[in-house]
Amino acid sequence: MTTPTATEVAQSAREVPFEFRGVGSEFFKIWIVNIMLTIITLGIYSAWATVRTNRYFYANTYLDSESFRYLADPITILKGRLIAVAGFIFYFVASNLFPVVGVLLAIALLFALPFFVIRSIAFSNRMTAYRNVQFRFKGTYGGAFMALLVWPMLGVLTLGILYPLALLKANQFVVSNCAYGATPFSFEAKTWDYGKVFLLFVGMLAATAAITFAVASTVSELASGIVAALGYILALGYITVSLINIYYNATSLGPHRLSAHLETVGYLKIFVSNAILTILTLGLYLPFAQVRMSNYRASHTTFLAEGSLSDFAAAEQQQVSALGDQLGEVFGFDVGAF
Repeated sequence: MTTPTATEVAQSAREVPFEFRGVGSEFFKIWIVNIMLTIITLGIYSAWATVRTNRYFYANTYLDSESFRYLADPITILKGRLIAVAGFIFYFVASNLFPVVGVLLAIALLFALPFFVIRSIAFSNRMTAYRNVQFRFKGTYGGAFMALLVWPMLGVLTLGILYPLALLKANQFVVSNCAYGATPFSFEAKTWDYGKVFLLFVGMLAATAAITFAVASTVSELASGIVAALGYILALGYITVSLINIYYNATSLGPHRLSAHLETVGYLKIFVSNAILTILTLGLYLPFAQVRMSNYRASHTTFLAEGSLSDFAAAEQQQVSALGDQLGEVFGFDVGAF
């Protein structure tokens, strides 16, 4: 018996689109209250603000008519942030009083970074649930050390030649160590998937530089500046969209797969208009911008389901219950918090 290819699986699967049902004006009320209370409490309320924000976006993200849930407790996040702030203060004082100690602490922090990252991802996954089944992460320090430090360093040392491979290793480490209940995710991208994107990206930058120089010498500096801005924005939009598409199109969960088809022009229309409106409104448009981008990304992402997701979720609940919860309490360290 032959194993079906990814294309054959995608053709036979049921397409279940993601939906984001949030409303900008609705989230604005949450956002402005979060900011005011965070300022009044000198930052302490930021943990509650994070939970309220995540709960809003998770609760408004739907798949097969069911929304996701964010389960984190603000107190747990606050503890993690207080530890991080205390560590930063200690590092700042030690660096100023004893420079040598500061250097040693910086080196120690570099080696501790993979640990903090895996704890953060584990916490984020554990606090995310869909149909009452939580996500998991079982990455190891060794794997994180290679993915976050060694491979990126090799990418720098080779002047970017190995950077596509480094990015592949990083994404592979994250996705392949995630699981929904007891079913692990898998990641099937190839180095060339990233390589051709970076080659075209570099080509776009080179073409932009050449055209900019030509315009500057024949037309005006102002015109060349406009050409440069447009060229670089287009290149950045292209690589952002391409990497997002690669990430999701290479991800599968058991027999199910993800599919993303973001478009560079469509993405840039939202990104640029969001940036302009946010600047013109002195930041007040930011919550509307977040909702618009979330809606765009959800509307261009699809879950290719083999069978019923209700049955799949129910089976995961049974497997998790049968195996027991072996993870223990997850330390509430949130890398994205600061």
